[in-house]
Amino acid sequence: MKRSEINQIIRNADAYLKKMNFYLPEWAYWDWETWKKKDRSSLHEILTKEMGWDITDFALDDFYHRGMLLFTIRNGSTPETGYDKPYCEKIMILEDGQKCLLHFHWDKVEDIINRGGGTLKLQFYNATADEQLDQKNPVILYVDGIRTEIEPGGILSLVPGQSVTLPQRNYHSFWGDGKVLVGEVSKVNDDHTDNRFFDPIPRFPKVIEDEPIFRPMVGDYKNL
Repeated sequence: MKRSEINQIIRNADAYLKKMNFYLPEWAYWDWETWKKKDRSSLHEILTKEMGWDITDFALDDFYHRGMLLFTIRNGSTPETGYDKPYCEKIMILEDGQKCLLHFHWDKVEDIINRGGGTLKLQFYNATADEQLDQKNPVILYVDGIRTEIEPGGILSLVPGQSVTLPQRNYHSFWGDGKVLVGEVSKVNDDHTDNRFFDPIPRFPKVIEDEPIFRPMVGDYKNL
């Protein structure tokens, strides 16, 4: 993705989040020069837990059909690491028809929430022992706490205010019927080791630096 494209996506997200009355932490609005002036030790949690802007096209160069914008608001790790915050929260924006591709998590359990806008569509499969798609057994989910059974490959529609709990090793993809503000509440998030895409693809984009950084993505923190 070109940096100019990423910068514009973030500007558009700013406007949409304000329209939806959803506000991010103060540091979400810092420009790159402000970040570089900050004491890195005071930002340890943000930098090491990769909180912040995350725009990806999965290196497929088709962002508005296969991609998404995420912002990790809070993230932690387990007590064993000496950092006892075992949860994560994200906000995401899906454009009309834009799709997050089929994947599961070995460790993370998550709630996906329609925070407003259009209808959120989700497709599900159980994973087999060898991580293929289980075409036989129904998928058991909880929609706002209500046990729900879906056939393999079935599609669930969530209107604003609804949510679904996704267990480990549950293949899922999702997209917007209309532009959707999507929330996520989960166990600790690790996008480097806990994503299993059914069709192997990179989680993060390749960035072409054709203009200065407007606001950094989590992948830019290494350059501070």
